[in-house]
Amino acid sequence: MAHIHITDIEAAINHWRALTPSPDGITLAPVLHALAELYARMVYAHETTVDEDALSPPARAAWQAWYETTPDTPCIAICSTSQGDDLCKGCGRTFDEVQFWPGLTPAEKRSVWRRITLEHSAWRFNRYAERAAEGPVAPPAGAAPV
Repeated sequence: MAHIHITDIEAAINHWRALTPSPDGITLAPVLHALAELYARMVYAHETTVDEDALSPPARAAWQAWYETTPDTPCIAICSTSQGDDLCKGCGRTFDEVQFWPGLTPAEKRSVWRRITLEHSAWRFNRYAERAAEGPVAPPAGAAPV
């Protein structure tokens, strides 16, 4: 079972704060209340992760809605696992992570994103950072689909 890191909960809270600001500076929207309650319990218990199945339905829905706004894959279309590397030089994922990516849960994907971001050694973070920032690469106009 995958765990959701507290930094993802914080990011989801900030996402929803921007979308649903408090009307009076005190009241929280229900979606924010669900995430804030989870965050407070984590902080109180000194936990940095929470099992994805432990989220209340409102917190899970709020986190999932935030997740849908994040990039799905760290791929920058330079895959060295296809050349036999165990760890892709382009995105930083392992061969298994690349191979099984479509079947991973959102929490499992975020866990991989967290690891590769902390390692900060993949080309997406240095040589080709501008390519990663652009998002998926579109084929040139008139090019045949691959």
